[in-house]
Amino acid sequence: MQTSNESGAPAENGFDAIVVGAGMVGSTLSWLLADAGMQVALVEAQAQPPLHEVSGLPSPRVSALTPVSQRLLTHIGAWPLMVNARVTPYRYMQVWDAEGSGEISFSADEAGVSVLGHIVENDVTLSALHTTLQDQGRVSIFFGTPVDALEASTSGRQLRLANGQSLHAPLVVAADGARSVLRDMAGIDVVSEAMGQEALVTTVRCGYPHGDTARQAFIDGCPLAFLPLTVEGDPHYCSIVWSTTPAHAEALCQLSREALGEALGHALGERMGAVSVCDKAHRFALVQRHAVHYVQPHFALVGDAAHSLHPLAGQGANLGLMDAAVLADEVTSAWRRGAPWGELSTLSRYARRRRGDNRAMLALMKGFKTLFGSHDPALTLVRNLGMSGLHRLTPLKRMVMRQATGERGRLPASCR
Repeated sequence: MQTSNESGAPAENGFDAIVVGAGMVGSTLSWLLADAGMQVALVEAQAQPPLHEVSGLPSPRVSALTPVSQRLLTHIGAWPLMVNARVTPYRYMQVWDAEGSGEISFSADEAGVSVLGHIVENDVTLSALHTTLQDQGRVSIFFGTPVDALEASTSGRQLRLANGQSLHAPLVVAADGARSVLRDMAGIDVVSEAMGQEALVTTVRCGYPHGDTARQAFIDGCPLAFLPLTVEGDPHYCSIVWSTTPAHAEALCQLSREALGEALGHALGERMGAVSVCDKAHRFALVQRHAVHYVQPHFALVGDAAHSLHPLAGQGANLGLMDAAVLADEVTSAWRRGAPWGELSTLSRYARRRRGDNRAMLALMKGFKTLFGSHDPALTLVRNLGMSGLHRLTPLKRMVMRQATGERGRLPASCR
């Protein structure tokens, strides 16, 4: 890996692919492309972050990574580094409607897998990915380098960077997040829908151990998740994600830590005993977005640049990682056989493989929000009967769990 910033850069500015955004998705994609033999530029507007050192409390932002994402990160070499840092497996899930009697539980044994997933701090995953990139001599990283312009070139696309450099490649990929600058430069429209909620996140310590169980309660249409964390061998910690109204989120953030802990424990029905808040509470607005197009000639969107969704299913990071794996699958296949890897004939195959899965997940999240946000007595009865009925139908539950663990569609070789 070559690292560059405003003070200097590799003299050669032509690459096989340019990825903009060095987050989890962009870093994964860059590694996969380079591993196939491609020369890759990874451009990141922010300064290079220090490698994350795990000590004390977990970072507030976490992801629930599926077994399929685990296999992908293992293929890259990041997973062992993450395990050495901090990951928490969960083997069980409990979901219930606080407004009624509906409840459903899932277990890894029922799904025929060893775990349903792992809760991992985003900083841990990103640090491991950046470490693996250090061994990739075909990746040049430009940290602290915003993009000023995206232009067409005779052989693909060209980026003009804020430091005065120009980079060009047959393929440019935007992995720069939900408010993607590259997506706007490419003129790709996005359908946005404000969810009318904000997510409050923090870390807590509970009176009872989490028991390798992820818990989620729907409270007046607002999902509250207690996601298991193990800190220095102590299984009493959880990461909190409470998606609620902006006014309620603001009020919760104004509470003392003691009062917030009491509110969280009461909202969960005291299932975890006394709750102590360990860290500052953060909140951010929830907006679902879906790009009208994923690809143009010599240009593609991945991750949150293509889609962002409600966190209640914890699938955002997994969808983005699968975007990276599928795009790399199609591009490197074309690269190896000498086909034009940046043209629509190649990129459209990526779009077809990913758009349906992402659209289905976005629709599912919207449907859940509508179903659980309704106070209509008929809908309340339907959702409670539905949850309880599904709990008793083991074959159907197993199918749902296989979907939730990422086993959907044709998986790239890096994820098998």
